[in-house]
Amino acid sequence: MLSKIKSLGLMGIDGYVVLVETDISNGLPSFDMVGLGDTAVKESKERVRAAVKNAGFKFHVNRITVNLAPADKKKEGSAFDLPIALGILAATRQINDNNIDKSAFLGELSLDGEIKPVKGILPMAITAKENGLKNIFLPVENADEAAVVSGINIYPAKSIKDVVNHLNKIKNIDKYVVEREDIFKNNMSYDVDFSDVKGQETVKRALEVAASGGHNCIMIGSPGCGKTMIARRLPTILPSMIFEEALEVTKIHSIAGVLPKNTSLITQRPFRSPHHTISNVSLTGGGRYPKPGEISLAHYGVLFLDELPEFNRSALEVLRQPLEDGAVTISRVNASLTYPARTTLICAANPCKCGNYLDDSRECTCTPRQIQQYLGKLSGPLLDRIDLHIEVASIQYKDLDREEECEKSDDIRKRVNITRKIQQERYKGLNIYSNAELSPSMIKKYCILDDECKSILENAFERLGLSARAHGRILKVARTIADMEESKNIKANHLLEAIQYRSLDRKIWRG
Repeated sequence: MLSKIKSLGLMGIDGYVVLVETDISNGLPSFDMVGLGDTAVKESKERVRAAVKNAGFKFHVNRITVNLAPADKKKEGSAFDLPIALGILAATRQINDNNIDKSAFLGELSLDGEIKPVKGILPMAITAKENGLKNIFLPVENADEAAVVSGINIYPAKSIKDVVNHLNKIKNIDKYVVEREDIFKNNMSYDVDFSDVKGQETVKRALEVAASGGHNCIMIGSPGCGKTMIARRLPTILPSMIFEEALEVTKIHSIAGVLPKNTSLITQRPFRSPHHTISNVSLTGGGRYPKPGEISLAHYGVLFLDELPEFNRSALEVLRQPLEDGAVTISRVNASLTYPARTTLICAANPCKCGNYLDDSRECTCTPRQIQQYLGKLSGPLLDRIDLHIEVASIQYKDLDREEECEKSDDIRKRVNITRKIQQERYKGLNIYSNAELSPSMIKKYCILDDECKSILENAFERLGLSARAHGRILKVARTIADMEESKNIKANHLLEAIQYRSLDRKIWRG
């Protein structure tokens, strides 16, 4: 007796169809599992055996062989419990549905036959639709997540008995439907707002530039000056997420197992702030069983690294390639996985070990050499990927005490959306979407300077001691500032403002 049940597996952030083939024949009682399954898959036979019996079905004492095809792809997780159990029931003619081949089944089984939630449902539901499957049976807890995919019937089940009764037409499971447009619109609000930040107008202006051009930036200032508070509000002024972006971000969080409970779609720009003790693998992704890292979880959002010099230098160095390519590639013997990582990097650092170098009200106890050594922990290649260097001054009491309301995030975001639209129109067909992504050849084409601007840039290099790597960064930021004013050409005031955002390239920091 042979049966074939369709399920779904994960490879990176994408799914693929898995055919669960079950053969039951005469011979010594055994239960063999083949098809390159991990430990969780191999242990499923004990869960399946108990679940089938405790759900009231007959578990035949025969020679059972289950193959998970394609056999050359690694199968991970407990989502294959349900299709394996249904395969055994179909092979023993306890399921009579002839249209079972049009459906996919996913879910972990408890010993009493209940179906428990699994990770990565969204990418698997998308794969099911792309492969022409009409129905997907899954745990009740995963229904919201899967239902955002249109064009496929979602059947949430509490137990294996519910699935079998539906297939045998004894008692139907109701289709689950959500209005994804309503979900997308209703969850766009943030709990924080730029109006919460008192003073620091220069810093807020710099972060608006960063949001408008997709630029990475680093803030340098004394403890308590508001670096973290401002950084946490950056997602609120980034361009509004579109549905395709929300879907891709949700896929990453789903397979990582960090999708919030009762959340079907992530509609807010993600903000990730890992501790400085984080490992290389946790930051960029990978591991024995590869998972997305923090930089991928911040896809289309913000990755905030507070106390940047305290991070392990090797962890920071592995960020260089993902920041350049917008993706993380993890190579293994059997496969190569790619996780998207198109994020805005925001860093914060004290100017010295004691933190008081830029604070006029406190005395700095560090020597000039110690100051240079502290920020010298940051490598040139990493700083080469950071466009804006912002010195954050200590907040004054008069700014904290003023009663007038500061500008709201919604108002700033409207300007950012206009600026980003200008860039999208300019770079249409070039596969880039913001000024931060300009290559050296594109800088020559789109960041043309007149004689006055060339003279200003030359004087800045000579008088401020700017490094060579600052040249392209200054031009890209100047291009963004010009776009913010809807100016076709880069003007002197745009260039002068951009030069201000290269603090770490000045001789004062480099010694």
